[in-house]
Amino acid sequence: MVTGANGQLASLTLAELTARGIPAVGGSRTPAAGQRLLDFDDPATLDLAGTTTLVLVSAGYAEDDLVIARHQAVLDAAVRDGVGHVIYTSLTGAGDHLSFALAHRATEHLLKTSGLTWTILRNGLYAELFGALIAWSSNGLESPFGTGRLSAVARKDLAAVTATIAQAPAVHANTTYDLVGDPISANDVATRLGVTHQTLPLAEYRSQLLPDPTLLPFQPPMLASIATTIRHGFLNTSTPDLAALLDRPRTDPILVAANTLSAKLSPAVRPHSSGDRASVS
Repeated sequence: MVTGANGQLASLTLAELTARGIPAVGGSRTPAAGQRLLDFDDPATLDLAGTTTLVLVSAGYAEDDLVIARHQAVLDAAVRDGVGHVIYTSLTGAGDHLSFALAHRATEHLLKTSGLTWTILRNGLYAELFGALIAWSSNGLESPFGTGRLSAVARKDLAAVTATIAQAPAVHANTTYDLVGDPISANDVATRLGVTHQTLPLAEYRSQLLPDPTLLPFQPPMLASIATTIRHGFLNTSTPDLAALLDRPRTDPILVAANTLSAKLSPAVRPHSSGDRASVS
């Protein structure tokens, strides 16, 4: 079973499993056809009976206490229902400076002390997210990232690795992998798109976030922490795990980020016209 089945990483993981002929079902609080109801906030729905391997996709986008409570409820259900192996999508070890790292590290601790067999995937920040957090301006691109480099990774690469581990979970029992890609910068994305990149001061970036009615209260500090951590080089790391576990060449993160950014343009908008700040939903 893959939780959060309608999310982007989970849906890609389900597609990978299906393509490999591995029986898998998605669980969601809003299940589509063929999926099961699985609401982390409603213990009555947490029926994991018959699940051999659970891919627990982090239930983020909430305050730490709620995220951790959700994960604890799922792990309790996994213990109760005899789940054989839990694969948890966590956060890269270089991400401890990020405001949302605590919930991941707390969940890792819960998993390791649960008595369950586990694999922890410490995923790098998505190349898609990096592209989404860069904005079009009247002069090209703008972002708070400066010349900082992010070891970004495409979601589909993470989904492929997750499916590989789910195929033979015993091989990866009680192991932590750090899955980061090639370092890229906002300047790299601008070069790929043939435009220039302007750096926003962090104070100006935060001032743009605070009045945004589309953001939940915890999100402005989360986004500000991403900005400063990338800008100051703390997410420019390298590990061999992604290349070792991926059964094909890694996806170019600059291309992914550039395509994500380009997709934010309506047909009437071009790089040198005014653009909206990136949506992070």
